[in-house]
Amino acid sequence: MSAPTGGEVTVRRCVVRVVRRGGWSWGPDPRGLVQRALDALPELLAERFDDLLDGDGPDVEITEPVRLSVRLSAAGRGGSGLVPSGLVLETVAAGGGTPSESIPLPVPVVLPARSSPSDGGGEVPEFGPGTPESPPSPTVAALFEELAAREELVALLALLPEETVRRYLSALLAESAAERAGPMAGEPGGSFVAEELPGPAVVLAAELARRRSLAWPPATRADFAGLLLGSPGGPAGAETAPIAATASVTESSRPAGETRVGSVLPFLLAGPLARTGYLDAIGPALSGVDLAAATPLFAAALAYKVLGAPQRGWRRTPADDLAAATFAGLESVPDLTAFAGEAGPALPVLDGVLALSLCRGHDRADPLLITGVDDGLLLVDAQGLFPIAWTSTVDELVPHWAACGRPPVLVRDSPLPASGLRDLAAAGVRFITDARPLRDDPLTRLRWPTPLWTTGGVEPRLATSLSAERLDELARTLFVEHRAVPLAADRALEHSVSLAAALALGMIAWQLWEGDSPVRALTTFADLEATVRFTRDAVRVKIPLGRRHTDLWRGGALTDVPDVVWLDGRTLTFSGG
Repeated sequence: MSAPTGGEVTVRRCVVRVVRRGGWSWGPDPRGLVQRALDALPELLAERFDDLLDGDGPDVEITEPVRLSVRLSAAGRGGSGLVPSGLVLETVAAGGGTPSESIPLPVPVVLPARSSPSDGGGEVPEFGPGTPESPPSPTVAALFEELAAREELVALLALLPEETVRRYLSALLAESAAERAGPMAGEPGGSFVAEELPGPAVVLAAELARRRSLAWPPATRADFAGLLLGSPGGPAGAETAPIAATASVTESSRPAGETRVGSVLPFLLAGPLARTGYLDAIGPALSGVDLAAATPLFAAALAYKVLGAPQRGWRRTPADDLAAATFAGLESVPDLTAFAGEAGPALPVLDGVLALSLCRGHDRADPLLITGVDDGLLLVDAQGLFPIAWTSTVDELVPHWAACGRPPVLVRDSPLPASGLRDLAAAGVRFITDARPLRDDPLTRLRWPTPLWTTGGVEPRLATSLSAERLDELARTLFVEHRAVPLAADRALEHSVSLAAALALGMIAWQLWEGDSPVRALTTFADLEATVRFTRDAVRVKIPLGRRHTDLWRGGALTDVPDVVWLDGRTLTFSGG
């Protein structure tokens, strides 16, 4: 490497990572977005270090790692140009703390950026895997703070049951108490000041107070302690004990080396789920119920959902067990039945994050679909058959419908609750259905070639959006036949990973075939083999070259997935060969 000349910045090692928060589309040219980010870096660096580039002083070397975050303005999202709205620089010590010797950089510093790229000159930076760092422990506060920054925290809480809100309020207070090393509000010896609570905790506490018709903010510690009771009106001090976390990863992590798996499909789920923000939510959500170490078990359940259907209702093939264990980063997968019961309180948070990723992008003029499956109701976006939510009752489904903008609904003739059509109409849902109504259902028959009934207020032409066969196939395949934890009495985990897997498969199908069913992605790539290699800082998945690899590559389904929580923060990479 040649010595830098005056007025020049030489970057000896550079890792560039582009992260999208929210939504699921990277625009028409994902790889071009990365290149435009690289093109903009030289000018941003030169502007930040302009006082060191006058050419008169000695060369200055920054020995500690420096992290730069380029934020894109709205004009740069999915478009053809990169419009950075600012640059944040911070020095990063090897151990994650403050470096002892470095050029003082304000933390953070936000600089105005120019929109036109320039030729940075000097040596070409080296791009590749950076020095592995210990991944930070996922926290509930980090997840809720990010949701609050995106103005989605209140919308998420509206989708959660009261018990889940209470559990995560307790987790937020416990995290804050650990940071402060002192008593928190509501604890013995602690004084209650609502304004001193962590920001997300204030929002959760206010939501609990609203649901229980209590005053907010509480006037005393006793009032606040009442929010943490398992049920309103219970005796003082009767807070329900947290569930004991007995599920643990008893198997050893998979060591470095190569493994040949019979299906690459579980690994293909990671990219779409990362783009929705779901992947980042898994660690904090499980951490909030004392299951932070069990993320590999969740990954194994997700993998089983897209592998072969269990034989005789419960038996797995050795090939499927190997693929699930490799995806989860384990030598083998333990019994997931106990974990399925313990993960229950965390699942509404994950399901809510998934639902919001679809609801915020839904056009209220486009219809939603409802079908009965597995003794509950499945809400699906008609465009691409993306599943939004599975609920056991109409009352639980209505908030998801409202979050989508209260669009018209098409209800499929299926195993619906006896009062399902009547309850939907009472909730104000406008719908058309091919299910024959009961005597008390407030529906009228449409003049249509096939029997249809409606509540009114829905254009009959929308009935053509009811893809009955494809909807039935989706419900049967991913919610009935492909069981992740077939022996679990509580099916909450089953439904949760069904939603996640179906959404990821639907995104892959949309990228490759512009709107086909998630089941097509499942059947197309189920037998696509891969070689998986574990290294210290990455998990590398090599797919045989051929038509399917080409389709995945051209569709942008083989992008790297950084910081996979169940892989100890490793980056998941894809290649062909």
